[in-house]
Amino acid sequence: MKNLKKRIQQGETVNGCWLNLGSSLTAEIVGLAGFDWVLIDLEHGAGSEKDILFQLQALESTPTATVVRVESAEHTRISRALDMGADGVMCPKIKTVEDAKAVIKGMYYPPFGNRGVAKMVRATGFGIKFDQYYAESKDNILGVIQIETVESLNHLDEIAALDGVDVLFIGPADLSMELGIFGQFNNPIFLEAVKNIVAAADKAGKATGILFFNPDDYKKYHDMGIRFIACGADATFVADGARAMAKKLRDAANQ
Repeated sequence: MKNLKKRIQQGETVNGCWLNLGSSLTAEIVGLAGFDWVLIDLEHGAGSEKDILFQLQALESTPTATVVRVESAEHTRISRALDMGADGVMCPKIKTVEDAKAVIKGMYYPPFGNRGVAKMVRATGFGIKFDQYYAESKDNILGVIQIETVESLNHLDEIAALDGVDVLFIGPADLSMELGIFGQFNNPIFLEAVKNIVAAADKAGKATGILFFNPDDYKKYHDMGIRFIACGADATFVADGARAMAKKLRDAANQ
């Protein structure tokens, strides 16, 4: 474990990005770039559960912690990501307190949850450090609940208060779509929702997170109290770099 949960609980701002190419090579490149954490995206990313293993192996020797966004709150999806060595999980489309409880139960072994026990998995050193992993899992595994539905906005305090929920993560695209103002991130309706999410997290002693793609937005969200911050993705880094180089070559040819 790379102490991501402890850093968040201590009030640090931790910066990350998305990994959505399913590539162990881009994972390693990004892991060495200086981010505090990365998110491997199984909801919208190109990779599968099998690809998680290779990405986690590539990230192991970097200082960057790894969160996996699972497709749903199904406990087997969560336990597979954790068994492979993820530092935490993010679950999308949470609507109710019961949805959030299902995520938390899937993260932890009994008596705290219903995660299946398997010693011979990568997270436990294939059995060598199971006892230590089990004893420390409650303190180390990060639980990130996405707030991106209107219904979840009506249960913010209850969701944030759950033991095991460490971060309320704002999904800007889906949330703005649900609010009927897709992509209008400066709309007062969206900003009011963000304010309410931060307030609920603060009240419960939890953190708030968000993803954006323009680094100029950093100060705005940080000033609102958001401390689990993601900007960009491996796909956008490659695409932006490729387009910039192609443009430079075209410009040079036309001089």
